Amino acid sequence: MRRIFLSLLVFFTIFNGVFAQVLDPIQWTFEAKRIDNNKVEIICTATLEEGWHVYASSLPENTAIPTSIVIEANESFTVIDGISEKPEAEVHFDEQFNAELRWFKNKAQFIKTIEVKSNEAFVVKGYVESMICNDETCMPPQEVEFSVPVEPTPIQSQSESYWGIFFLAFLGGLAALLTPCVFPMIPMTVSFFTKQSANRAVGIRNALTYGVSIILIYLVLGIGISAIFGADTLNAMSTNPWFNLFFFVLLVVFAISFFGAFEIVMPSSWVNFADKNSDRGGLIGIFFMAFTLALVSFSCTGPIVGSLLVQAATGGYMGPIVGMFGFSLALALPFGVFAAFPGYLNSLPKSGGWLNSVKVVLGFLELAFAFKFLSNTDMVLGLHFLERELFLAIWIVIFGALGFYLLGKIRLPHDSKMEYLPVSRLLLGLSVLAFTVYMIPGLWGAPVKLISAFPPGTDYAEMTYDTSFSSSSSGTSANVVAEEKGLHLGPQGIPVFKDYDLALAHAKEVNKPLLVDFTGLACVNCRKMENNVWSVPEIKNMLSNKFIVVSLYVDSREDLAESYVSEATGKKIRTVGQKWADFQFSKYKLQGQPYYILEDENQNQLAAPRAYDTNVDAYKEWLQNALTKFEASSKLSSL
Repeated sequence: MRRIFLSLLVFFTIFNGVFAQVLDPIQWTFEAKRIDNNKVEIICTATLEEGWHVYASSLPENTAIPTSIVIEANESFTVIDGISEKPEAEVHFDEQFNAELRWFKNKAQFIKTIEVKSNEAFVVKGYVESMICNDETCMPPQEVEFSVPVEPTPIQSQSESYWGIFFLAFLGGLAALLTPCVFPMIPMTVSFFTKQSANRAVGIRNALTYGVSIILIYLVLGIGISAIFGADTLNAMSTNPWFNLFFFVLLVVFAISFFGAFEIVMPSSWVNFADKNSDRGGLIGIFFMAFTLALVSFSCTGPIVGSLLVQAATGGYMGPIVGMFGFSLALALPFGVFAAFPGYLNSLPKSGGWLNSVKVVLGFLELAFAFKFLSNTDMVLGLHFLERELFLAIWIVIFGALGFYLLGKIRLPHDSKMEYLPVSRLLLGLSVLAFTVYMIPGLWGAPVKLISAFPPGTDYAEMTYDTSFSSSSSGTSANVVAEEKGLHLGPQGIPVFKDYDLALAHAKEVNKPLLVDFTGLACVNCRKMENNVWSVPEIKNMLSNKFIVVSLYVDSREDLAESYVSEATGKKIRTVGQKWADFQFSKYKLQGQPYYILEDENQNQLAAPRAYDTNVDAYKEWLQNALTKFEASSKLSSL
């Protein structure tokens, strides 16, 4: 009956010539929007002319035709049942159909959700069927086809690392401001510009030019580093053991310099050249004044800049550029602010012994971070010299000494004698000592999550933690069985394979899904994931008992028994790390660590890959959804 009625409506509409007057009362637009790594929304947006309405996706039977979305089947995703709508539909009594119906006026969105299976780009094709009416008549149902592309999920750690580099560099710039080489220059330089200028506006302009010049100088340094080395070299260097060893030595030298043993200065000829050109006046003179500041203050800023460039190298080509922009922005900011508001100069604290204390505190931090680079070298080469316990012991001693220094119990060569202990210094010293005490349980396996990115994991330690694997059904020792099958004690005591083929074969044998963990021995974010996410009891239990985990270290320097040439890149593969890095790129078209892939025994992906993301609930849901999907598939195949 409904079809007959609709046919009569169409005939009536054509007969009255309405089609000639209103050719297209509804316009559709389509887009795909990722809501997380696993799900994508296909959003169909309807825009209607005044007086027309489109029906909702759910209506009583034998009434109007509801709006529906039909999506073509595709191996890249599965379609989730149901359609969501925005905004909430209006409810009206429709006399033509003698029923209460839901519809939308002006604009409406109909949303269909799909669950993606891989992180590759694909296209979603389909059509939306809808029916529209006004107070007088209805248009015949129409189908509008769509085709929308879905891009791969970007590697989260890439964009996040740029922001991390920027904020770390900005904090480094703020720290550099408080050193004896830079802080006294703020009032001197701003006063010079305001007094030597014809009016305040010119003084502000000159000071701002000075600040911009500082930014340009450090940006050139960042661009130069990137141009000379390039993104591939910078990324490779960040995990290279000899690069890490070099920077360990460099940071130790910087720390000793900050302690007051000696000063690192630029050649006097460079300083004299810059100072001479600063007298030329105009924009060029101002630029060389900024250049002179950069050279003269190098003994204080050099160690900070060097440390930042090391961290920024992990950000590829843009890392050093972003880092130097953040550092120079913080360094230049007070010159512009105080030039615009010179009255605030009086609120600055006077120079004094506290500036040297800032240098010493930075020296302690430089020394602590230096051991992270030594740890990277040790882990990549597999020397087992600087294991977790020794690393934590060194940090406990360093930060303990820093706490006592802040409390005035330790004095270094350039420190002024304190008549009393300032309250701010007392509070900071107590905080550092509390942090020191916090690290002590880490010697016996506590996760110490505040510093989880720095020390080696519990699988790289003198003491063995949680060494028992699941019991063997045959009664044979589980550890013996594990060793025979290629299992190793992994992060958080989770049993892991270190070879993909062995792991896949074992996953088929025990009928469990496979978690492929692309990681690195010197990967900071990998340690954060292991210590902050994998350590959660529910997740640790799932990884230990419900999944087969294979950890593939892309920076392992272990030589392969036989080298080969990569089919994907044409490069010669000589080490285990190169093999797994090439495997990640060749099979999954992905780069970067950490990266996690969930597969079944036939290497079909159970969910979209995940990158660095310490959201515990999201990671647990990701694992659980994949496990549920795997178990449902296993039940069907067994029927």
